[in-house]
Amino acid sequence: MNYDIIIIGGGPGGYVSAIRAAQLGFKVGCIDKWIDKKNNPSLGGTCLNVGCIPSKALLESSHLFKNIQNSEHLGIKADAKIDVKKMLANKDKIVGELTGGIASLFKANNITWLQGTGKLLKNKQVSFIDGKNNEEILTAKNIVLATGSVSVIPPNMKLGKRVIDSEGALDLDKIPKKLCVIGAGAIGLELGSVWRRLGSEVVILERDGFLTTADSKVSRTSASYFKKQGLNIFTGAEVISVSETSKFATVKYKKAQEEITEKFDNVIVAVGRKPYLEGCIDKDSGVKINDSGRVEVDDFCQTNVEGVYAIGDIVKGPMLAHKASEEGVVVAQRIAGQKSQINHDLVPMVIYTHPEIAWVGKTEKDLKTSGVDYKVGEFSFMANGRAKSASETDGFVKVLADSNTDRILGMHIVGHNASELIANGVITMEFEGTSEDLSRMIFAHPTLSESIHEAALAVDKRAIHTINKK
Repeated sequence: MNYDIIIIGGGPGGYVSAIRAAQLGFKVGCIDKWIDKKNNPSLGGTCLNVGCIPSKALLESSHLFKNIQNSEHLGIKADAKIDVKKMLANKDKIVGELTGGIASLFKANNITWLQGTGKLLKNKQVSFIDGKNNEEILTAKNIVLATGSVSVIPPNMKLGKRVIDSEGALDLDKIPKKLCVIGAGAIGLELGSVWRRLGSEVVILERDGFLTTADSKVSRTSASYFKKQGLNIFTGAEVISVSETSKFATVKYKKAQEEITEKFDNVIVAVGRKPYLEGCIDKDSGVKINDSGRVEVDDFCQTNVEGVYAIGDIVKGPMLAHKASEEGVVVAQRIAGQKSQINHDLVPMVIYTHPEIAWVGKTEKDLKTSGVDYKVGEFSFMANGRAKSASETDGFVKVLADSNTDRILGMHIVGHNASELIANGVITMEFEGTSEDLSRMIFAHPTLSESIHEAALAVDKRAIHTINKK
């Protein structure tokens, strides 16, 4: 069968690209092999099925549970109890509703959902194998590779019943008394936070430093908050081995030249992700894979083969769902002849801990390394009325602006709803806005977003509700 566009992968990059391409009038086929826990085909990829969405459902449940436990100062007395099975059922319900929604959108947009695996061959042919192992050779004028990523599992960390990856961590049906998380990135911190709030003793082992890509104040401040919450984070910890028995898991690691052996109820391996390309691209296809194991593309996601594009986790840049989605839109629109592009310098980063962490643009270290003169404005949530009212005073907003042009170069937030607030920075920076532009805008009162307004004012030492640094 012939298509205008065949997309291999139905995750946040692939399904969004398929919908946009269909809106533009193309005949679209989207190949996806995901099978859910009920053995049904499911769109949405890792993010929707076993990643971004289910993890946020658990984060919300655990956060609400912790808030109820700590609500007596608000005049609320409650004896909260957690029902893990119901919590998991709620998570699964949310996932089911959203995956079903995508299937409905495919139907409404006349997108052919090809349930099975796809492999790019030469001459823009695709080998499609369905669930019954029947093969069909498909052709299209344009191919979009959107096969996503998988968890990295080091050879010394074999998975089992007690040693699990991030996917397994979303289905723990009882609260571990003692939990080890290997990896202090976004996934490790989020999962560790969930189970810590529910009562687990949590140890997080990180080989490198803590949030090394974040602004130094962001990493330093958030680390202090996590320590206060009882997360035991050890940096510079090299894991030697992980093993398990029917009763416990054992982790042997080295820290400061000392070899330590500890037993845990469960171990979550969250050391990172890698592009998933296995069986997806035939060597005769001509598509170039670079030394980092990613598909080589230009700034518009075009590979070295004309008419073949690649998006999301298999190409350069951070492995983030929103980046993949935007790349999918850009590719569909460029195939349609539109002048569409993505600004890879302004992809917001978010960690959904409590408080949340978010940033976009440059850090102070970036600017110092580049020799850029800059100025800084900061504002603490401690001085924000809405944050006070919500008992959410941990954190701050930090704005970095060019000393000469006043153009905002970076925004960094630690605090309640940082994931929502960071959009202010993305929008302002996308339009090359300045700290003065932000400071002249009227923000509703009382809101958390007023902290952004105050931080912008603080760039030129004009903040109202704090003492400006000289």
